[in-house]
Amino acid sequence: MSRSAHPAGPRHADVLPEGHYTAPPADLNALDGKVWARTVERDDEGVLNVGGLPVTRLAEEFGTPAYVMDEGDFRARARAWRDAFGTDADVFYAGKAFLSRAVVRWLHEEGLNLDVCSGGELATALSAGMPAERIAFHGNNKSTAEIERAITAGVGRIVLDSFQEIVRVAHAAERLGVRQRVQIRVTVGVEAHTHEFIATAHEDQKFGLALAGGQAAEAVRRALKLDGLELVGIHSHIGSQIFDMAGFEVAARRVVGLLAEVRDEHGVELPEIDLGGGLGIAYTSEDDPREPQEIAVALREIVGRECAAAGLRTPRISVEPGRAVVGPTTFTLYEVGTVKPLEGLRTYVSVDGGMSDNIRTALYDAEYSVSLVSRTSEAEPVLARVVGKHCESGDIVVRDAFLPGDLAPGDLIAVPATGAYCRSMASNYNHVLRPPVVAVADGAARVIVRRETEEDLLRLDVG
Repeated sequence: MSRSAHPAGPRHADVLPEGHYTAPPADLNALDGKVWARTVERDDEGVLNVGGLPVTRLAEEFGTPAYVMDEGDFRARARAWRDAFGTDADVFYAGKAFLSRAVVRWLHEEGLNLDVCSGGELATALSAGMPAERIAFHGNNKSTAEIERAITAGVGRIVLDSFQEIVRVAHAAERLGVRQRVQIRVTVGVEAHTHEFIATAHEDQKFGLALAGGQAAEAVRRALKLDGLELVGIHSHIGSQIFDMAGFEVAARRVVGLLAEVRDEHGVELPEIDLGGGLGIAYTSEDDPREPQEIAVALREIVGRECAAAGLRTPRISVEPGRAVVGPTTFTLYEVGTVKPLEGLRTYVSVDGGMSDNIRTALYDAEYSVSLVSRTSEAEPVLARVVGKHCESGDIVVRDAFLPGDLAPGDLIAVPATGAYCRSMASNYNHVLRPPVVAVADGAARVIVRRETEEDLLRLDVG
């Protein structure tokens, strides 16, 4: 690999241009365990190893870019969530984060349930052997065909998202001679993101039925009257990448208030409450996620306290971690193609992927870490922006990070915490082929989602 010298970009925080950056770390070769999968470590030459395999070998065998998943880490995180909530609660893995048949089998073996939000996710779950009764079906606009397939398969619950869907599911269930278990998704007026939550004015969204104005209460009335539905609970989801439990406390109080209204009006105590997902992970060293056990204790205490105050039996709690299970287990491995220093600004590092394999930076201004992983370096750090190969100036993978000043074409770099949403939201923009997902465990690697080929692209083009 070339080590040719090039002019360095800015080195010190006091001369950096405006952007998302911090001061350079003391040691660019150090790995922060919060953002990397559990088996990741460097060998004596500075090469990153995962599951006992060096990334240089993975790059040679599977090519780059590639999503590299630590299977043991995924399983361990799934077990941690299962054990934290125990047998008197339900943990549903949110399949939208990342889903494949291998992942479905791991979830089944580790005792987690699964929520899906499309016919394709449902098909993946069923084809990999997830028992239908352990599947929840979400979505704000489920088609009649999707609903009928879910009911026919025997999914454990369907989460109702609108007045029209209440009727649509009830009629489908009656036609099929089934009484379908359902929950109603409510919008509680709380939106939580990371360290802040705002408790008003968030009914303006496409999901759920608002508590404000009585929509949620009316949805309960309608569902209880329909023979095809068995209303078992209320569902609430308040946001994503949440670290602070305060938003959950407000949401739980409002949902329990609805449960009390249902009891008082209908004489029914609904047996389930689903508090959704959105629990945060560490993308950078500044993030400080909570452990599953801590989250479980907090949610139980919140729901128990609110139910006791309302004179209700404590319902069975469900949660839906997706990112919190799969996000930290995976990193994306890239090869550096060009290095372009802009004097006084930053160094642009172009890799062989980009927004087609990680759209989150462009969509959400998401922040990531990045490291040189094919060797060690003692070079001074330079402010870098990792960009892709697409014809878009917004094709940014890591907006601002420090990388060694001797980074050169042919080096391998890796972006950790890309297990959630990156492959799920991947595209063929510019007809770029979507990368494979390579699972590594105990010194062995295998492809669980293969790399696309040009033949795959042309097969769909019937022109």
